[in-house]
Amino acid sequence: MLGPALEALQVRPEGTYVDGTYGRGGHAAALLEHLGPAGRLWVVDRDPDAVALARARHGDDPRVTIVHDSFAGLGEHLHRAGLSGAVSGLLLDLGVSSPQLDDAARGFSFLRDGPLDMRMDNSQGQTAAEWLARVDARTLAGVLRDYGEERHARRIARAIVAARDRGELPSTTARLAALIESAVPGREPGRHPATRSFQAIRIHLNAELEALDRLLEGVCDLLEPGGRFVAISFHSLEDRRVKRFIRRYSEVGDLPPGAGAVPPEREPRLRRIGGARRADADEVAANPRARSAVMRVAERLP
Repeated sequence: MLGPALEALQVRPEGTYVDGTYGRGGHAAALLEHLGPAGRLWVVDRDPDAVALARARHGDDPRVTIVHDSFAGLGEHLHRAGLSGAVSGLLLDLGVSSPQLDDAARGFSFLRDGPLDMRMDNSQGQTAAEWLARVDARTLAGVLRDYGEERHARRIARAIVAARDRGELPSTTARLAALIESAVPGREPGRHPATRSFQAIRIHLNAELEALDRLLEGVCDLLEPGGRFVAISFHSLEDRRVKRFIRRYSEVGDLPPGAGAVPPEREPRLRRIGGARRADADEVAANPRARSAVMRVAERLP
């Protein structure tokens, strides 16, 4: 959703913009094309490969600041740089990136057999294989249910733990997917039985929803008046959080009887710009992964 995202940001040549999920750099490159010499772009990613790509492409551009970190820590970086309340636009393209999915060694996809890694930042933290080697069935089922909305969470969790107890815990993505498939009764049309489980394990391992919640709490303080927040989500867990955040800060809500004027602390801080927007047919045809994308936009009020 490159075109719609740029349109929603209303990029000004002299503005300061943040791409909180650099990925393969498509949004960042397009933003730079719209910025003049006085414009500034911050690009952030927790993936060392994405950061290395950003440095190779934009390391010599004085307009660009590159940060290796989760976007959860973005507020602290911008505050130290004196940019709190001065950001013209903040873009998030959430979830796993196409390069991460396409690289079998990263272990995000069962379509390409590789090690069970799934870390967004593969320079630190435990891998999926290490977590599965220790997690108990109850905790695993809860992760699959809460982060994957998996109906067969307990059945899958029991199958994984039983395989581990036999010394047969899968060590690759394809083998884990096959184990999950064997544990699930029937098959949902158009969806591999392991899809929800892989999503859930990845989200838990990388604390993706916690990172999103942490960032959202500071968005209003980062944006300048008139600054735009644009979030592209790829599953309902992310989109619901973004939707609730925008609603929370763009509505007064119920006031007690006799309250009279709206108290300052209840004044809206955001203005919702339109509703949920989805990729059009042409984009989905060119990039099937875009079929689940949902974009929401909000503007900081004065």
